[in-house]
Amino acid sequence: MPDMDEINKGNASSSSKTTTEEQLRAYTIGELVPLTGQIQIVDYDAEWPLLFEREAEYIRTALGERALAIEHAGSTSVPGLAAKPIIDIVLVVEDTADEPAYVSALEAASYVLRIREPDWYKHRMFKRPGASVNLHVFSQGCPEIERMLSFRDWLRSHPDDRQMYEQTKRRLASQAWKYTQNYADAKTEVVEEIFKNIHRAS
Repeated sequence: MPDMDEINKGNASSSSKTTTEEQLRAYTIGELVPLTGQIQIVDYDAEWPLLFEREAEYIRTALGERALAIEHAGSTSVPGLAAKPIIDIVLVVEDTADEPAYVSALEAASYVLRIREPDWYKHRMFKRPGASVNLHVFSQGCPEIERMLSFRDWLRSHPDDRQMYEQTKRRLASQAWKYTQNYADAKTEVVEEIFKNIHRAS
């Protein structure tokens, strides 16, 4: 299935919940493919920001002014943090539910819609064949945008939490998971612990 590692949907009251296979099938477009091996975590690569910039330019070219913001998110956006070598990108459009306004333009640029979640911030996610990219699309003003970027910014400037997050990722990646989302669900506890630190500092 599409890799959604950096979308951690839990909160303090629901961190024990996991995504069921039925839920995965409900929002996945196309075949739901189980993992065939362990999650791959690699050391930080200085090429990742350059890969993001390349993809961002593809998106800007495809959408023009319809791309209200394009941000590098997820672990590959944090210098020094080990990650799965997949570039997570946050794209902000006026309204993700208005798919005719942007989907065909992205498809013309070789992006493929793989996730549609109308009940979770109207989130959409695209992949591009031949590129290790997750393109997450949210509507303007969606609170998940700030959540993802604040997590990124905190890890960039707080090495203790960055190290704790990396250690947790490596430990969980060594375990067997049926789907990548199961691995992401397992990270919810440490993600929420870091958010508590963010909130205490604000």
